[in-house]
Amino acid sequence: MATDIAARLGDALGYRFADTGLAEMALVHRSAGLPSNERLEFLGDAVIALTVANWLYVNKHDLAEGDLTRMRASLVNRDALASAAEALQLGALLTFDGGEPSRAMLEDGFEAVIGAVFLDGGYTAASEVVQRLFSTRFRNLPDAETLKDPKTRLQELLQARGAPLPEYRLVRTHGPQHVRRFESECSVAKPDLKCRGEGASKRDSEQAAAAAVLAEIKG
Repeated sequence: MATDIAARLGDALGYRFADTGLAEMALVHRSAGLPSNERLEFLGDAVIALTVANWLYVNKHDLAEGDLTRMRASLVNRDALASAAEALQLGALLTFDGGEPSRAMLEDGFEAVIGAVFLDGGYTAASEVVQRLFSTRFRNLPDAETLKDPKTRLQELLQARGAPLPEYRLVRTHGPQHVRRFESECSVAKPDLKCRGEGASKRDSEQAAAAAVLAEIKG
């Protein structure tokens, strides 16, 4: 049974494990007890980040460090890794305590699987797997400007116009403690605008307010 799971994982990855024990361990979530995939998860996280960073460095050679960092963050995040795990149907292979695997479990499992490939076949093998699984995301990667958050885009727009920087203030908070909502106001002098935004954190509310100001300016 165990080797069958390793074979199924290998088929999904397009990689054949020499050490099936590594593949099996990568699929054991800590909720199922020890030994689990936590250490492999740690290793896989680093391998994925390096692979994506290297791909961006080679293929986006005209971009500055800040733009590369934003692109890497858009590619290596919880949603992207969980989606990669779903594409592999990793949930059907994971061993865990519970009914359905959470997206966090899927993300952790995907990282552990890449860590297992790295230990089994080396960096080149692991990098090839990551690049193959991320190929669609690489092709559909938004441009660097689109990936900038609203506060950054607003600040750069105003600086380019020689206008004063925006100011933010927290207007109010509301709702119970566990689902607190924040409302902030963003003010700019040129043009004279004030817009509000709401979010689950002060930062999110400021980003929403900045996005509203941008929409008004570009309106």
